[in-house]
Amino acid sequence: MSEHDEPMPTHETGGHVGGVHRKVDAMERMRGVTRYTDDLKLPRMLHAKIKRSPHPHAKILSIDASAALAMPGVHAVITGRDLPTPYGIIPWTPDETALCVEKALYVGDGIACVAADDEDTAIEALEKIDVKYEVLEPLYDPEQALERRDNQINPYSRKGNLSKKVLLEFGDIDGTLEQSDLVVEGDYFFEGTTHAAIEPHCAVAHVEPSGVLTVWSATQVSHYLHRELAKVLDMPANRIRVIQPPLGGAFGGKSEPFDLEFCVAKLALMTGRPVKLLYTREEVFYSHRGRHPMKMKYRTGFTKDGKITAVDAFTILDGGAYSSFGLVTTYYSGQLLCAPYGFDAYRFHSRRAYTNKPACGPKRGHGSVQPRFAIECQIDKAAEQLGLDPIDMRLHNDIGPNAQTVNEFRVGSNGFSECLRRVRASSSWDAKRKELPYGRGLGVAGSTYISGTNYPIYPNDMPQAAVQITLDRSGRARVFSGANDIGQGSNTMLAVIAGNELGLPLEHIRVLSADTDLCPVDLGAYSSRITLMVGNACLEAAQKLRRQVTTAVGKRWDVPRKRVTLADGQAIDREDPERNVPLAEAFQWAEADEGLLSATGSYNTPKDRHGDYRGGTIGASPAYSFTAHVAEVDVDRSTGIVDVKTIWVAHDCGRALSRKIVEGQMEGSAYMGFAEAIMEQHIVDPGHNGVHPGPSLLDYRLPTFLDTPDLEALIVESPDAQGPYGAKEAGEGPLHPSIPAIANAIYDAVGVRMDSLPFTPPRVLAAIEARAAREKAGELEPHKPTLGGAQETA
Repeated sequence: MSEHDEPMPTHETGGHVGGVHRKVDAMERMRGVTRYTDDLKLPRMLHAKIKRSPHPHAKILSIDASAALAMPGVHAVITGRDLPTPYGIIPWTPDETALCVEKALYVGDGIACVAADDEDTAIEALEKIDVKYEVLEPLYDPEQALERRDNQINPYSRKGNLSKKVLLEFGDIDGTLEQSDLVVEGDYFFEGTTHAAIEPHCAVAHVEPSGVLTVWSATQVSHYLHRELAKVLDMPANRIRVIQPPLGGAFGGKSEPFDLEFCVAKLALMTGRPVKLLYTREEVFYSHRGRHPMKMKYRTGFTKDGKITAVDAFTILDGGAYSSFGLVTTYYSGQLLCAPYGFDAYRFHSRRAYTNKPACGPKRGHGSVQPRFAIECQIDKAAEQLGLDPIDMRLHNDIGPNAQTVNEFRVGSNGFSECLRRVRASSSWDAKRKELPYGRGLGVAGSTYISGTNYPIYPNDMPQAAVQITLDRSGRARVFSGANDIGQGSNTMLAVIAGNELGLPLEHIRVLSADTDLCPVDLGAYSSRITLMVGNACLEAAQKLRRQVTTAVGKRWDVPRKRVTLADGQAIDREDPERNVPLAEAFQWAEADEGLLSATGSYNTPKDRHGDYRGGTIGASPAYSFTAHVAEVDVDRSTGIVDVKTIWVAHDCGRALSRKIVEGQMEGSAYMGFAEAIMEQHIVDPGHNGVHPGPSLLDYRLPTFLDTPDLEALIVESPDAQGPYGAKEAGEGPLHPSIPAIANAIYDAVGVRMDSLPFTPPRVLAAIEARAAREKAGELEPHKPTLGGAQETA
């Protein structure tokens, strides 16, 4: 932004910021006319299917596809030998291929792919592909896998079954813990979960007569898919085009290339015909890339007045068969723990293991949801032992604004204390917590999250986001952005910013996004980066155009440019509002003076947000959001069923650019955390050869509307200088506290600590019965009165 492009106050521009807006594509989706990837039908299109390994670990001895190729309607078969180049979303860990070349590493790993006239023929052809295997010993437990140097799972690994190790220490951790008044120790387990987006993965490829390959994909990282396609296919990047159609949900599950995109591209190049591949729901479960199972051991020190002194964290991550984002996840499992609470000594030792399971990757709140569960339970345990109110204790430890964390990240604005105050008041915490009977409880938790990452996935000095805006003589604007709208409303956010600066109603703005031929490069929808990064780029472009238009209008009216404002579809003289013209006419004046009205904006991260140590950039962000939740639960002591009644969600988003969309993100995040706490678990069964016990939305337990608690979204605004109009993220941060708030509420209700997820009825009931036995033996005092006034024992 130049010194001449100063931002105007919101009330002097279009006035959209902070308003209530319908998503720009809402009506199309509601009417059922939106065309998703699977809705694309091209002339002469073939359909592809992938043959997948029935073994969790097996060497591929031979593949004979002759019988399949002899079938009428079968046009091509490819194997790993046709796409042998290893790739990976993180450039330092290219450890997977589009189809297995030498070994299958989990049940469901892709072996071969068929292109046929229709899906039924392709499925029949898969059965005729003869694959000879040498079955190898599978390893499912990450600790066992780390010990087994004689059985390497991933052939591209350079460290056996160790995918990544991180050991970072800040301050005198052992000395500080020794001097602490209280040290709380705990072991925690977070079971893996998957994304369960309604739309399965789908890709379509077509080769133009010019030789340009176009791939339509249900991806949330068009740019990275474009890069990896060029690498694996050994094609110039300028001969490939990637388009993301409207997406039916992602949550991180579509944030890297998958086998289907390479397969349809290769088959289209081989056959000269368009090729489509749609995953079945079962394939979605096996492709996975969901949340890592984590075993966590924590030691946390406290002073007698409740100040955190030190945190010592040891974590083992179950990464599955491939790296995915695992290098980053291993860092995130520790780096993002150092706020919203301040403390002086910290060590985290994290190891990610390869196992013979579907690969884990990023899911909403990537890498930091699991450790947040552990630390928030630790704080509650300390509060009880010290006789302190859990909210007061968190207020006492708030790191505050304009602070530096123990691992040297810079925090700007910080509304955490206000978040705690809001949930305290809204939940009637002080009055209710003293009155709730046995079986009913309240729990609190807090968290922080990044608004974009300070470091791109591959090292470069180019902008991390860019936007181009053009103005039309008819009074419309077109916004071109490479960002991926995955349902979170980023296209609407761009329209709000452009409309706010240019005075246009949102219906006069068209956002064209996620097409690598039409739009500037953007790195994708991950790490909650779009609002801050792409929003800033859009703001810069819109302000350049606003200056051109107001200059042209001021010239005709013979007034200084600053006297002209753009609002409500008009250019208006601030000092004489009766003098105004429609924006269409103002745009025409500007085009007559300047030529085509087009401007670009770009954004790159500041360089002073992290420490100078290896890994110091991972987890650093231009700005951090803050969240606090209070959950109220009802626990049935006879069944162990946990009924979550209400979750109060207070989230500091900096500035709510579109209030309803922000509230929707807060509620959706809290719902997803609640689901992981109570129901979800993505597992494979070692007793049944590593298969998923229920790879369907009928068997994978998710809450319905009937199960979902009341969700009360409380927006807190502490504008941050790094964000557009002060905005920070709201899409991932509001998930983190749900799980520990529910865990802490269960303890308040029935006196049992649930340190292992999910909190299923059998686990909760076993914990209640174990406590009742200890109470009966006189080892524990009754937790609190029942509705009848006297504590019952089992």
